[in-house]
Amino acid sequence: MLSTFMPFMLFAFVASITPGPTNVLVLSNSARYGFKAALPIIFGACAGAAGIVLLVGSGIGQSLTHLPKVQSAMQWAGVAWLSYLAWQIFSAPPQAVGPQATHKRLGLTSAASLQLINPKTWMMAVAVVSVFAGNGPDRQGQVLSLSLVFFIISLPCLAAWAVLGAGSSRWLRSATAMQRFNQCMALLLLGSTWLSLLI
Repeated sequence: MLSTFMPFMLFAFVASITPGPTNVLVLSNSARYGFKAALPIIFGACAGAAGIVLLVGSGIGQSLTHLPKVQSAMQWAGVAWLSYLAWQIFSAPPQAVGPQATHKRLGLTSAASLQLINPKTWMMAVAVVSVFAGNGPDRQGQVLSLSLVFFIISLPCLAAWAVLGAGSSRWLRSATAMQRFNQCMALLLLGSTWLSLLI
């Protein structure tokens, strides 16, 4: 079991720490609203991804990953939603970081929903279950453990992005600096979203 979990832990770390749309959203929100504001996004995204691993490992939803039209619909829904979020960030009014910031924030449910409509998350879950769950009598317990371990590892990975964002807020004291940061984050989110179509 340990021989299975060590490679899986490395896989979960790499999958969670590398830049992607969710990481960019965490970075952007923590820079604008502080570390605590990013916590619901972190928890929602991690819970959503871990939940999908559990669903796929239980057999529920695995058939979705084998239906090209469903995959395509999920992918385009995810791209549309993230593109909308990128526009919201890009067009946010120029406002310095501070308690007066009132722009609508991404929350726990939205972050979890992002994982549910992200076909890459489903493909990752299929890979996790196929490679690491095995086919023995304790397979269901293994899947539950994998889901829990993925959740535990992904939390500090996304939290690191939130710390990075919160730390950058000291350079965003002026409204102009905040607007430029928003625009850079929006373009980064848009780029990572549309590049996912090529992968």
